[in-house]
Amino acid sequence: MIVAKQKPLEAIREMIEGYERILILGCGTCTAICLAGGDKEVAVLASSLRIADKVSGKNRSIKEHTLERQCEWEFLDELDEQVKEVDAILSLGCGVGVQAVSEKLPEMPVLPGLDTQFMGMPQEEGIWVERCSGCGNCILDKTAGICPITRCAKSLLNGPCGGSVEGKCEIDPDTSCAWQLICDRLTALDQLEKLEEIVPPKDWSTSLSGGPRKINLEASND
Repeated sequence: MIVAKQKPLEAIREMIEGYERILILGCGTCTAICLAGGDKEVAVLASSLRIADKVSGKNRSIKEHTLERQCEWEFLDELDEQVKEVDAILSLGCGVGVQAVSEKLPEMPVLPGLDTQFMGMPQEEGIWVERCSGCGNCILDKTAGICPITRCAKSLLNGPCGGSVEGKCEIDPDTSCAWQLICDRLTALDQLEKLEEIVPPKDWSTSLSGGPRKINLEASND
């Protein structure tokens, strides 16, 4: 899932300055799950902005609405009615959602209320951790299902550096060394010999380094 967090309230207030009729638009999928952009977060942010406006003597109209998803066209059609009486949309979707809504409504300012962080998973209640960088060339079969691109601070492909201490990364004593985790899991699976294969330098052209990516199912099936 995509993990995001809400921008500071003052940054949002500065962003919406000059707009008098605002729609706060939530997303019912990823950002709702990570407690950044669902119904509840939309309501809390709207209330906070109304209180701040009252204190500062403003009288803006702030509407609330949540789509099931902001990143797919079929769910954006219901915005046609929602935007008739607003000057701007404050999106609590991820960066993909903000861009999709902007493309759907080219004459409407669409502002990001969140900072998109990473693709990850919940580690425990209220804590999400990064697990995938979307590099476009997965090697998890060689590394026991643990991604060294994302989970190693140096994205090393052929074993650890010399900086880990007692299984912890040198960048943070609370962060496990990815290669220690890989070695431990390969040992448990009796597959440690996989590390004898030298992985060549990473081809970053399949990642964002090769430009914006696109998948065309029709072309790939030809």
